[in-house]
Amino acid sequence: MTPALSVRAARKTFGGLVAVNDVSFDVRQGELLGLIGPNGSGKTTMLNLISGALKPTSGAILLEGETISGLAAHHIARKGIARTFQLVKILPSLDAAQNVTAGAVFGHRRLWGDDARALAHTLLDRVGLADRAHMPVSSMTYIDQKRVELARALASDPRVLLLDEWLAGLNPSELKIGISLIDELRHEGRTIIMVEHVMDAIRTLCDRCVVMSSGVRIAEGGVAETLSDPEVVRAYLGDDDDA
Repeated sequence: MTPALSVRAARKTFGGLVAVNDVSFDVRQGELLGLIGPNGSGKTTMLNLISGALKPTSGAILLEGETISGLAAHHIARKGIARTFQLVKILPSLDAAQNVTAGAVFGHRRLWGDDARALAHTLLDRVGLADRAHMPVSSMTYIDQKRVELARALASDPRVLLLDEWLAGLNPSELKIGISLIDELRHEGRTIIMVEHVMDAIRTLCDRCVVMSSGVRIAEGGVAETLSDPEVVRAYLGDDDDA
């Protein structure tokens, strides 16, 4: 079966800095892949390459066998890539329902009018914001803004959903709800790439992990075996000899 997403020797340089260094991996249809690694390892840059926020210096990214690398971000969104951001990006002059409606109108499965508005209200209910559909997002808490952003991403009915530290900043009760929500999406058969530092979420949700460090893929495989890999442990904790 053709992978949902293929990254082939993706490289991104910023002047003399190599942020992503010839990284390759596949994401299977319906898989939840954890993209993990210490801070500064290139994870968000990789999501930016996949979503079109950045263009790769070299290499290729394919969505169900079709090359998408190099396309503008809005074209990639319409082909079926949706994402949330490490720092929430919302439309501050609109209310929650209008933000989510925008995802339905401009995303992969394009809906209009009453259909788009009805989907927006359904998704806001799903993320726990049914009673705040018409609240200006600029008046919302950061956590609720993150929920709006997830609902907006889902409104496009994406072929691949990218979650960039969506669980970051949640308190314990919110974290439990957030993990449950992502688990529901996984069981719907959605293909998800999740950048996350919450290891409980990685262990609970992910089918496999790809680990990056200093822009390089250093490990890939099942969650338990990958997290126990000595090179992965060193990447997170450093060597005792480094002190």
